[in-house]
Amino acid sequence: MTGIRVALVALLMGAMPLAAQAAPLTTGPLTDEVTLELGKGGVLHVTEKISGAGGTIERTFLTRTRFDDDFDRIYRVSNVKGGTLAGDVLTMKGDGTVSYDVTGAVTQVGGTEELRWFAVGGWNAPVAKATVKVSGPAAIQNLSCFAGDLTSAIGCTSASMDHTGARAEFEQQGLNAGQALTVVLGYPKGTSGGAPILERRWSMASAFTLDTVTGGALAGLLVLLLGGVGLLWWTRGRDARVVGHEQGAVAAVQDGHFTPPDGVRPGQIGTLIDEQADVIDVTATIVDLAVRGYLRIDEQPRQTYDAPDWVLVRLPNAPIASLLPYERALYDAIFEGRDSVLLSQLSGAFHAHLGKVRDALYADVVRQGWFARRPDAVRTRWTTAGVVLCLVGVAATVALAWFTTYGLLGLAVIIAGAALAIGGQSMPAKTAKGSAALAHTLGFRQYLLAGDLGNVPEQHRVELFSRYLPYAVIFDGVEHWSRVVASVTGNGNQADNLYWYHGPAEWDLSKFAGSMRTFTTTTSGAISSTRQFRSL
Repeated sequence: MTGIRVALVALLMGAMPLAAQAAPLTTGPLTDEVTLELGKGGVLHVTEKISGAGGTIERTFLTRTRFDDDFDRIYRVSNVKGGTLAGDVLTMKGDGTVSYDVTGAVTQVGGTEELRWFAVGGWNAPVAKATVKVSGPAAIQNLSCFAGDLTSAIGCTSASMDHTGARAEFEQQGLNAGQALTVVLGYPKGTSGGAPILERRWSMASAFTLDTVTGGALAGLLVLLLGGVGLLWWTRGRDARVVGHEQGAVAAVQDGHFTPPDGVRPGQIGTLIDEQADVIDVTATIVDLAVRGYLRIDEQPRQTYDAPDWVLVRLPNAPIASLLPYERALYDAIFEGRDSVLLSQLSGAFHAHLGKVRDALYADVVRQGWFARRPDAVRTRWTTAGVVLCLVGVAATVALAWFTTYGLLGLAVIIAGAALAIGGQSMPAKTAKGSAALAHTLGFRQYLLAGDLGNVPEQHRVELFSRYLPYAVIFDGVEHWSRVVASVTGNGNQADNLYWYHGPAEWDLSKFAGSMRTFTTTTSGAISSTRQFRSL
């Protein structure tokens, strides 16, 4: 039994050093003796002698404080000896002496140079007693100290200067863990030549500062960039000038036959005027194909609450080989191997073929020599360039706002990019031939919307005014011109139908204007629902 006890005692005694190594002693109150020496350039050399530490201790330096509304003040700790600095945390392995340099602790205040440093503070253990001795290259003009929390305005235990005025000593009893002793001393201006290290504090207001410099730079950049966009339009997007505009009187009939302006088809005119292959151009082309004898439009009878509908009928022996490529693409899209189709049933393959109609229309205006390049390709190129410039502006704004106060300059690039993207819609430029064709077209529109029958022989009026109707669709004058068409027939008497448009029973030409308005609206709606064309 005695032997067992002896063995247990020996085992416990042998285990005690291991336990002591595994669990460090609890850190007791520290004693911190600090020496501060202010040198040239405002560099503060610090030496701290620590006692009372029962193990590893840490001090977290306060290295950033608020300086003013725009800047933070930075304190940089370097050249650490006797401890390990990781970020803002100084680590010491028990009692000992640590030294380091602090830059940024000096600032010019009025006619003095102020030294401010958190001489003791940030320890993870309480400090029973702290003393701070300060020396510098000149006599001290004033001094003060604060103890406790970092925001404390309570003075320290004691603060004094020696008889020479070149040295000061501070003392504080009983600082809790994390509390600090801050010393402030005033020296003659220029004593060390030090200056605070300031770092701009990021904020939305500071990032987009508007002052004389940024405002002037923004205005100048906007003038430069927007002027560049305007110059691009002036040199690249403006229609070529035409010598001797062709806006003279339009001859409605030449040699007894109808002659459209410059021999141009309605779909071509629509694309020429607004530089867009859109729904109204396709609708006008369908009416034009009917008037020229390629198909017939039959209005279907309906009850009071029925939706209006029409049958498009393929006419036999129509010379489809003479159709222009965009007309043939539309003709094939409508019939697709069938002889008739309800307008309400135009879907499926019709929708798929509309992209070909659009491409053929754009290719046609280039083939006519009215544009050097496809208007849609020109718009896409410049709009894409504008979007890219906007994205560059966004990136520049973020970078400038994050690192500087010139974020407004990035907004100028965004504005210019937006202007280019929007202005890109106006960049397609007509050639001299295209401008001449447009001038003639505008003269024809003036004649058409005036509704002047002039000296057109009565026997030509039905054909002539029917041939003008698709152009009226383009010019948004369909109802007015439909009334003109409905007012005449080949023999001067009222008729029930036109050769290209048939109505249901009890229908006559007095109802033609309303039927035509509804037909064009319904057709345009059916086309725009495919999302292949832009709605007007």
